[in-house]
Amino acid sequence: MPKVSLRPSWSISNESGKDLGPEVFTLLDAIRNRGRLTAAAKDLGVSYRHAWNMVQYWRQFFGTELISFTQGKGAVLTDVGEKLLWAEQRASARIGLQLDSLTSELNLELNRTLTSSKTALIIYASYGFAVAYLPELLKSKPDIQVDLRYLGAVESLSALSRGDCDLAGFHLPQGGYGKKAVELFSPLLDSNEHKLIHLVTRTQGLFVAPGNPKNIRTLSDLKDKQIRFINRQKGSGTRILFDELLEKNSLKGTDVIGYQSEEYTHAAVAAYVASGMADAGFGVQPAANQFNLEFIPLAKEKYLFAVSKRATQKREIIDLLNLLKGSDFQNYVGSLAGYSAPDAGEIVSIKEGLMA
Repeated sequence: MPKVSLRPSWSISNESGKDLGPEVFTLLDAIRNRGRLTAAAKDLGVSYRHAWNMVQYWRQFFGTELISFTQGKGAVLTDVGEKLLWAEQRASARIGLQLDSLTSELNLELNRTLTSSKTALIIYASYGFAVAYLPELLKSKPDIQVDLRYLGAVESLSALSRGDCDLAGFHLPQGGYGKKAVELFSPLLDSNEHKLIHLVTRTQGLFVAPGNPKNIRTLSDLKDKQIRFINRQKGSGTRILFDELLEKNSLKGTDVIGYQSEEYTHAAVAAYVASGMADAGFGVQPAANQFNLEFIPLAKEKYLFAVSKRATQKREIIDLLNLLKGSDFQNYVGSLAGYSAPDAGEIVSIKEGLMA
């Protein structure tokens, strides 16, 4: 069965009309991670001579060095090299979710055209690392096509109430921090029509640069006018949680420099901090680890799916619940820092699920 795959691709041109392909980012990333050109070339399966020639071409192309070599100390990226790699990572973090959603939609329509033997499981959900793994998990059920689209929690729940999707994913803060989320989500859920399904619990906190040079320890430290913050977008569950944390700490958005600056994913926030354009961000720990940032845990939350009571009897939903309780999903969640799945696949009432 043919499958659509969409990925961002870079093409850089200079004033001389010369072009540079995406391989520059692959090698820069490998050099940053390995610290030596020989090791980076080996990882990428190219000769040292080829990698060296690429580095020399980049110097001519940009008119400056992207990599600094020191005898006995290996290779490090220059400021220009770091900024170039950061730009690619930030762009990928920004548009990756949109491409994933579009890919899911195109594959579903393609398969509907080519075959009528497969059923579709339509999931609208707030983004999460565990949610993103579901299409891979469901590959063991080839008769089920997954249509996973990333929307805000309110949009996802509204779609469920209209009958546009089978599952609507959202996260709910714990430890007394979920009041605003419950007030926002409750009108979209009907205890007579809906049930909730446990997925995971996860930790959210502050992202800061390695070594924490601004000595950021608590939310109150964000009042320092020398500290720049990068926020999530309005309507996202993470933004709702952050606002409630501010309120609990007697803080307002106007107290935080950068509160109005927004990114749309955890990874994009982490990339922004990693670039040095902000001193702190807020999100889940795997995103901080992805960009080698330090993480300061502040709150826990559970991720839930809302589902109609009727849909809980559908074969594809039952199959998914069984997979969530299985070892593959548990092992994957165990690999995510700050995540756990003690109740994955369990169905509960609206009242029980919304207990924050």
